[in-house]
Amino acid sequence: MKISGTVFMQDGKTPAKDVIVYIYHTNRQGIYQTRGNETGWAKRHGFIRGWIKTGEDGRYTFYTFRPATYPDRSEPGHIHVTVKEPDKNEYYIDEYLFDDDPLLTQAKRGKLENRAGSGIVKPKLVNGMLIIERDLFLGKNIPDYPNGK
Repeated sequence: MKISGTVFMQDGKTPAKDVIVYIYHTNRQGIYQTRGNETGWAKRHGFIRGWIKTGEDGRYTFYTFRPATYPDRSEPGHIHVTVKEPDKNEYYIDEYLFDDDPLLTQAKRGKLENRAGSGIVKPKLVNGMLIIERDLFLGKNIPDYPNGK
């Protein structure tokens, strides 16, 4: 699965450079899999994780696979996302959630905060690979988001 998009500044038009986009998710059994020697964030997030820093064009791309729901099926399959801007503390944004997931009910959709924009994605199968495009909007629906640079 390829996940990509553009990170935009608060104006929604200007690409944001030097922003770190960090993701992590479960394995195909719905577990945050570890190897046993993790430190820092990996202790909780497991080893299926990664980050990328945007360039001048604000673009980001990850290659991964579609995660499974938790074994108890309490939540739809999802990918967690944290954003770190150069001059601000990191903050989480709405997870990538799959529109076709039967566990993504109307009630769950209604509770989404749309942090950095909607996280509901519709993967498209292109040449045997799922493709997801999601643009991120810095500060959008982030409580107490500091204005500034």
